[in-house]
Amino acid sequence: MANLKIKLVKSLNGRLAKHIATANSLGLKKIGNETVQPDNEQTRGKIAQIAYLVKVTQE
Repeated sequence: MANLKIKLVKSLNGRLAKHIATANSLGLKKIGNETVQPDNEQTRGKIAQIAYLVKVTQE
């Protein structure tokens, strides 16, 4: 199964609490943090919610 590398590229300051919680659930807390997640429906949904804050690459 493929994995996705997700990197936080914009600050979480002043964002909706729901979006901050989504970023934290992916393991992203500070700008520049990267995480590798499985490519599935749940991960894609989280990425879609905070797409304006992250950069995603296929791994």
